[in-house]
This record gives sequence, structure tokens and C-alpha cells, in this order.
Amino acid sequence: MAQSTRAVASMVPSAAIAGRIAVTPSARLAATRAFSHVSRTARTASLRLAPRPSASLKLNTTGRIAFRRAYADEAPRPKPGKLRRTFRWVWRATYLSVAGLLGYTCYVIYLDRHPAEQKARDPNKKTLVILGTGWASVSLLKKLDTENYNVVVVSPRNYFLFTPLLPSCTTGTIEHRSIMEPIRSILRHKRASVQYYEAEASSVDPDRKVVKITDNSEVKGATVETEIPYDMLVVGVGAENATFGIPGVREHSCFLKEIGDAQHIRKKIMDCVETAAFKDQSNEEVNRLMHMVVVGGGPTGVEFAGELQDFFEEDIKKLVPEISPRFKVTLIEALPNVLPSFSKQLIDYTENTFREEKIDIMTKTMVKNVTKDTVEAEITKPDGSKELIVIPYGLLVWATGNAVRPVVRDLMAKIPAQKDSRRGLAVNPYLVVQGTRDIWAIGDCAVAGYAPTAQVAAQEGNFLAHLFNTMARTEAQEARIQELSSNLNLVQGGTPPAEAAQEIEALERQLKKIRNVKPFRYTHQGSLAYIGSEKAVADVSWWNGNLATGGSLTYLFWRSAYLSMCFSTRNRVLVLLDWLKSKAFGRDISRE
Repeated sequence: MAQSTRAVASMVPSAAIAGRIAVTPSARLAATRAFSHVSRTARTASLRLAPRPSASLKLNTTGRIAFRRAYADEAPRPKPGKLRRTFRWVWRATYLSVAGLLGYTCYVIYLDRHPAEQKARDPNKKTLVILGTGWASVSLLKKLDTENYNVVVVSPRNYFLFTPLLPSCTTGTIEHRSIMEPIRSILRHKRASVQYYEAEASSVDPDRKVVKITDNSEVKGATVETEIPYDMLVVGVGAENATFGIPGVREHSCFLKEIGDAQHIRKKIMDCVETAAFKDQSNEEVNRLMHMVVVGGGPTGVEFAGELQDFFEEDIKKLVPEISPRFKVTLIEALPNVLPSFSKQLIDYTENTFREEKIDIMTKTMVKNVTKDTVEAEITKPDGSKELIVIPYGLLVWATGNAVRPVVRDLMAKIPAQKDSRRGLAVNPYLVVQGTRDIWAIGDCAVAGYAPTAQVAAQEGNFLAHLFNTMARTEAQEARIQELSSNLNLVQGGTPPAEAAQEIEALERQLKKIRNVKPFRYTHQGSLAYIGSEKAVADVSWWNGNLATGGSLTYLFWRSAYLSMCFSTRNRVLVLLDWLKSKAFGRDISRE
């Protein structure tokens, strides 16, 4: 290309010389245009073939690097801004986290569906009998090393129930099976096999060391009653609903302690709604049927009142609008305020929220009598005077008080040291039933100086599992020390004396540490309660104090906390799906 350029350039003077003889203006213009076109083409080709200048150049004299501007064929693309880069990395982290969470969930589900083989029972080991499948007993089973004992579980309920979400089952926000975990599924994942009997413990004989169990199921076999011998016994049967001797409570009230109670309440709510919507129903009867009364201002009663109000505001009002203005919720509490275990500011916040939701709160009110259609209560006025009022109702839910179960009452009567106990089995700091050596009590049936809550029961179960595991290690090490001591002088076929003495010394040091088990001490982690309208209150331990908060963000914390506290991955997935389903499609108002 360069040669052609030079040739053209050399031709131009010749043409010019020739033009002296005869050249026209049009020929001169054509020649000029041809020259400019060829030179422009040559210049472009030379730029394309020429190497680009480097960004840096090393100087020969000093050896330093000299920088020179580099030129590009096209304009540089603009760099994305900081906000766009931030969103890009957040999106990447989000989908990687979701993918990791899904993968981990699938892995856990696979492990749940394919448990490892269990070791067979050893008849030479002690028999540990556990009564109940509540918070305390299941927490004990979860942490207990079942290889150390022959474990037997007895309970008429063959599942564990996550009771904090039970109020949500009454309105269909959560299905009841989502908060149930089969006890056999829990026991199947233990390293050593555990026997389970669906039966009710009717009596305990501490002298003969046997537990009498009875089959109370609807389908019975030839044997409905038998005895189980034990070496160690754990009583974790919980408590039953207390009526405080008030007439009519047990006959006409709905309790909220078991799955059957939640199902019964759910049916009765819809019965009241459909009966109130019946043709030609009187206004007085509609007002009675649509009045829901809750007795008990603790977390259970408050959460049920909030769930009930949400159910009517979000679902019933849309589907049965003709009777929705008659709906009313009343909360009755004998104490001066609701949620007595919470801080004062959260109590005020809850009461103000209930007033905004048009939930009536009647504090300092004692129920005196319950009939089929009315509640008779006594109100203490600010001036100290008392007034007896009659409250008509369609649904009455009794959510207050615990009473001792018959098996616990029978055992207390057989132990002289328990004669002064009224609320349950009195235990020492190690949860041993006072007056015995091989019986422990945990949960609501034990009197350890703490409130009868699920949090206390779970910590008691964890403590007892640690204690039993420690006792098993102690016995094994004591047996080993005795074996080494008896064979200390026998060198042939045994451990040499020097090594045996060192091992004995090491075992004794370990025993000294193991035996130093501190007594049970409850650590309060905080309290949570849902108060309706997607709001919750939380009184949580934070550093050396408490963090009291309430509102919509606390509601998200309440949900995430309860979701993490669910027993298994199966429960968490089902509860999360139920929340999404009820939010998208509404609660199911079917009666059954």
C-alpha cells in the first residue's frame, strides 16, 4: 500500500508536466480527488497496521517508567455506579444464600427420612422410665445419650406439641399437624433404641419401683393394664386445667391446652357464626352468639384474643358481612393488668392496642359462676366496692390456671416428705423428688420455684439430660478404677502396675471434675406474645438488662423466633407454608 502511494505521488508531477502541454480544469480536479482518496486510504491502513503505543515506557537513561496516554479505537464504556454494584452483589449473595438454604434443607430432610441403625438394648444397663412427651420430657430425650440406659417412654399422647403456636390453630392460621412431631420419629433418631408405650400412667409405687400403666385408647386389646419396673424414674406429665372450684367451668368452657381443644374451639367459632347468620335470628341472640369471652390475661389468653380479632377482621367480615358489626371480644383477668410477667410499658402498649382493636379488657374481675349462655363475674371498682355482673357469651375460652394430675397426686400421697406440697412434686436443686433417691420431676408437675412455662420445662429437661449423661460416665469410670485397682498386682495378662497407677490417677481427676455438677438454675431468655393486627410484644434479655419492644417489627421477630424454636425442619417448613397460605388465600372457615 505504501508503494502504491509513492507511485501515485510520483505520477502527479509527470501529469502536471504533461499538463503544461494540454491540461484541462476538469482533468486537474479529477487527479486531485484521486490523490486525496488514495492518501486517505493509505493513512487508515497504516494506523490499523501500526502497533498501539504502550501505556508505559522505560527510559534508557534513568531506568524509570514513563507513562504515556494510550488511545482506543472506541469510546470507553461508563463504569457502573456504586449503587448498581451494591445491588448486584446483594442479588448475588441473596440467590446464593437461598440456594444454600434449600440445599441444606434437602440434606436435613434426607437425614430425617433415612436414620442410622440403632443399637440394641442391653439388659445389663439400668432402666430409665420417662413419663410424658411434653416440653420437659422431649428436651430430656433430645439431649440424653440413650446408649447409657434402657429408656422407656410412656405417654397417652404419641407426639410432641409446640404449644406457643396453639392459639393460631384455633382460627386456621396454622394447621394443627404443622406443630406436631411424632414421638416415634424423635426416638428413631437416637443412637440406641427406645421403647414407647401409648398409655397413661395411673400410679407409681416407689417401694416396689414399678409404674402401673393403662391403655385408654378407643381400640383396646386383651391386655389393657400392666406394670413397668424401673431403676430411675422421671415424672414429666405436666398439669391439667384448673377450674378453681368455680361451678360450670368444666361443663361449659373450652380449654386451650391440647390439639383437641384447639379443634373444638375452631368448630365452635364457626358454629356461633353460622347460627348467628340463621334466618330470623333475633338481635339479642345474634349479639350473644357473636360475643367471645376469654378468661385469663396471660400470653395464651392474649394471643388467642388477638388471633380471634384478626380472624373476624380479615376473613369473617368479608364472607359474612351482615353479622360482622355484632362481633365482640372480651378479655377477663383477675389481676390489675394483663401480661403480668411483662414490663409496665409493654403492658400499657398491649392494653392500648387492644382498645384500638375494640377488644374489651376487664381487669380485677373474678368469675364466680358459668352457665350455658352467661358468665357471672365480680368486678372490683377503683373505690374498692364490688359489683356482680352477668355477661352473655357464645364462646367461652378458659386459659388460666394449672392443677395437679391424678398420678402426681397419688405419688405425693405415698411420699411422707410431700405431705405439705400442694401445687406438685417438691424437688431439690437437682430436680430429685424430695423424700426419694431415684425419682426426678420436671415441667409443670414439679415445684422448683419457677413459673410453669415451656421455657422453664425445656431448661429442666436439658439439665436432667446432662446430669444423667454425667452419672453414666461416672459409673463407667468408677467401674474402670475398681477393675484396675483389683488387678494392680497382677502383671501377667493385665495392665502393668505403673501404667495402671497413672490411669487410676487420671480417672480420679476426671471424676472429681465430673462430680462437680452445679444445681439447676433457670436462665430467663425473655417473653413473647402476639397481640393482633400483626403486632407483638417482646421482653427479651439483652446483655445485663432487658429489651422491651413492641410493634410490627417485633411481630416479625416473634415469627422468626417461634419458627426457629420449632422442633424439626419438617415443622418449620409446614408452619412457614401455613403462614404464606393464610396470607395469600385467607383462613379456611370450614367447620370441620
